Amino acid sequence: MPAPRPLSKVPQITVFFWITKVLTTGMGEATSDYLAHRFGPVIAGALGLTAFVAALLVQFRVRRYMAWVYWTAVVIVAVFGTMAADGLHIELGVPYAVSTPFFAAALGVIFVVWFRTEKTLSIHSIYTPRREVFYWATVLATFALGTAAGDLTAMTLHLGYLASGILFTVLIAVPAIGYWRFNLNPIVAFWFAYIVTRPLGASSADWMAVPHSLGGLNMGRGPVALGLTIVIVGFVAYLAISRTDVEEAASPVAPERARHQRLSRQPERLRGAPHRVPVERPPGTAGTD
Repeated sequence: MPAPRPLSKVPQITVFFWITKVLTTGMGEATSDYLAHRFGPVIAGALGLTAFVAALLVQFRVRRYMAWVYWTAVVIVAVFGTMAADGLHIELGVPYAVSTPFFAAALGVIFVVWFRTEKTLSIHSIYTPRREVFYWATVLATFALGTAAGDLTAMTLHLGYLASGILFTVLIAVPAIGYWRFNLNPIVAFWFAYIVTRPLGASSADWMAVPHSLGGLNMGRGPVALGLTIVIVGFVAYLAISRTDVEEAASPVAPERARHQRLSRQPERLRGAPHRVPVERPPGTAGTD
């Protein structure tokens, strides 16, 4: 009997996945900006890198998807991915018009190498260490790309944060409609939507945090980061308790047991047993055969 494959290291895709994902992108943007302004980009970057390594080490050590571990890693990657994109622009002076295609190209390379190595980009196949490495490299690249793309539209193209948020809200509907109505490949639809969640959440968080002079609500980066963190904790707590996004273990004997139960409910003649056809006998000849 073949051994069952390992359990998935990522959650099943539900509406709670997408809500929590968008929240983490906004939280990562606000937290990264807050830390950079509070402690400076160098110290903030060192803190982000340390937390990034620690979170992924824990994620790689667990044997299956665990809501708290997984979403903590996503939050830290969101913060560190934002720092990576902002660091290129602020510290090295790389324009967003350059960093955006750079991160897009890096993401494309990861996808190509991942597919050539594993023959699939499906997140439902994340149950080996190598596939998990590809998965988290992709996640990090999408966060960096999304941060650069959001700032490109908001600042370089002068759309502002609110208009950028509306733009990416429209864009994220493209893969959803394509999948539901036009048979868009589900893997393409997923990664399309996953990438767009980053600039959508980041633009929304920036709009809430930045001053009125920049077209925002002037709520402050710290309060926005804290508020989004509280909401994320609530959603993750629900997922951890309800386990609605957990791939349940499948017993290797379950199919055979189910087959036996089905057969046991069938008439004897349908289970392959010999069927005795009654034969009429003349009176007085019973039991003589």
